[in-house]
Amino acid sequence: MKKIFDSINIWISSVGRAFAREWSLVLKDIGVLLFFLALPLLYPIAYTLIYNPEVVDRLPVAVVDNSRTAKSREFIRQASAAPAISIYGYADDLAEARRWVHGGDVYGVIVIPRDYARDLGSGQQATVEFYADMSLLLRYRALLSALTELQIKITGDVTMSRVEQAGAAGMISMPINSSSHFLGDTEQGFASFIMPGIVILILQQSMLLGVTFIGGTSRERRRRNGGIDALRPDDMPVSATIWGRTLCYTVFYIPMTLYVVKVIPEIFNLPHYGSAVDYLPFILPMLIATAFLGQALTWFIKERETPFLIVVFTSVVFLFLSGLTWPRYAMGPIWYWVGNLVPATWGIEGFIRINSNAATLAESSRPFIAMWILCAIYFVAAWGVDAAIRRRGRRQAATVAADS
Repeated sequence: MKKIFDSINIWISSVGRAFAREWSLVLKDIGVLLFFLALPLLYPIAYTLIYNPEVVDRLPVAVVDNSRTAKSREFIRQASAAPAISIYGYADDLAEARRWVHGGDVYGVIVIPRDYARDLGSGQQATVEFYADMSLLLRYRALLSALTELQIKITGDVTMSRVEQAGAAGMISMPINSSSHFLGDTEQGFASFIMPGIVILILQQSMLLGVTFIGGTSRERRRRNGGIDALRPDDMPVSATIWGRTLCYTVFYIPMTLYVVKVIPEIFNLPHYGSAVDYLPFILPMLIATAFLGQALTWFIKERETPFLIVVFTSVVFLFLSGLTWPRYAMGPIWYWVGNLVPATWGIEGFIRINSNAATLAESSRPFIAMWILCAIYFVAAWGVDAAIRRRGRRQAATVAADS
């Protein structure tokens, strides 16, 4: 029994020494500090400022009024009253309106057909055509939402008018009144929609850059010194080394996490309805899994500069796989399962539930458990990579010793 406790004490002591060594390496490496500090500090501010103002308004729209009646003028008057729409002018025909679009003068065209007023008066369905510039979906969304709300309003007004004409004055109210409540994004703003997910991805990518940067630097030292890295000696168990480094990165990222998930939403008034008691423990396994993943990726990092190519390239891929820009259930099976292997995918899903929709940690148990599973998977991968790098270093050192 004493041997068991002695082994545990030695292992814990090794974890502490690995932690101290890695902490010293981080503080002395300006490149790693740039990734660990500057990226989490500055990127959320830069992204949020880019996405402000969150909504677009007073978008110029051309009108082709082939009806030229009081009804069509009333439609245009109500359309111009919408915050998102500004009537740029009346075009003689659709060809002229398209020239305005191609010239960048307008972002949409409303075409009112000749029989618009006649169809409304005769009880038939009237049609108004809308042509949109699709170069920016944010503009298209704003214009389409404004016209959809206008359609609902005019439909209600026309319906009540017809009921009154039919002599059923007591039934002029609409049978169902609808109202929209946008959970987690009450302002319907782009920053409020995307930034809660982006900040989690920033945490993952900045940590991966820093961890792989340290790993690439270590492999360079091994090549120069005959398989030996004096700053990262192989004098401790692999598992203790992996855990010591992971604790170093995780402790370093605790204040960064508090900053991006608590301070940034407060500064820019982003959605933050959930409790810190729920989302801070939730993010912990994502940080641990990311630290293990970074150490596993060290196998592919031969030089100090390589992480720029690998991690920066994967940032866009991870953004799409997270489900922020395209729903995960609509992805193909291969991409869906690739997304499952990315810690930030589960981190974004659960954090948005807690932070934006005020869910509890228990209600986000699925992504929480998934991230702990990734911790186990990537710990094994990191252990295998570190053990293989040590074996290769010992063989190289033995070869150099034999040649000398």
